[in-house]
Amino acid sequence: MKKKIEEIIQANIDTTTKLLKSDLEKIEETVSIITKALKNGNKLLIFGNGGSAADAQHIAAEFINKFRFDRDPLPAIALTTDSSILTCISNDSSFSHIFEKQIKALGNKGDIALAITTSDSILEENAHSSNIGFALAASREKGITTIGFVSEKSKTILDYLDHYIKIPSSDTPRIQEAHILVGHIICELVEQEIFH
Repeated sequence: MKKKIEEIIQANIDTTTKLLKSDLEKIEETVSIITKALKNGNKLLIFGNGGSAADAQHIAAEFINKFRFDRDPLPAIALTTDSSILTCISNDSSFSHIFEKQIKALGNKGDIALAITTSDSILEENAHSSNIGFALAASREKGITTIGFVSEKSKTILDYLDHYIKIPSSDTPRIQEAHILVGHIICELVEQEIFH
């Protein structure tokens, strides 16, 4: 078992090392975009499926409460948390529209839509992660900047993103670990930019 643990840790290190060599400028650009939006009184709308839904909630909590130090809250909403909204839309319409309808209701021009996915999104009813694609399309229509935490498996979704950070892996656990690392980096740097 010890050998397997070492293999998993090494795979995480390898993915993080590749990220370090590939997307630092995109992370820096994302920090600037989010910082500017929040300084202008706009908000983050964050969403994803499964583990990425948990990441959306995690990141929203860091922005609203604090990351490194006590400070005023920053506006962020995880669109993955209201079970009544999620089940109502799924039941009455389609699971494909659970994030889209919230974007249309809550989003304003200048806001940021942050999509988190380990895979891809096809903009077809009930297709794989179509709820992410429909939300991004609705964001574009409203003048909301679209940002994605994506992976090597992400192809079609890139057409709906203004900016993205692509994790250099196609292994779902390693992608998820890198996504939360990137989320933490962004939270820490945005917090510093706004409050220091």
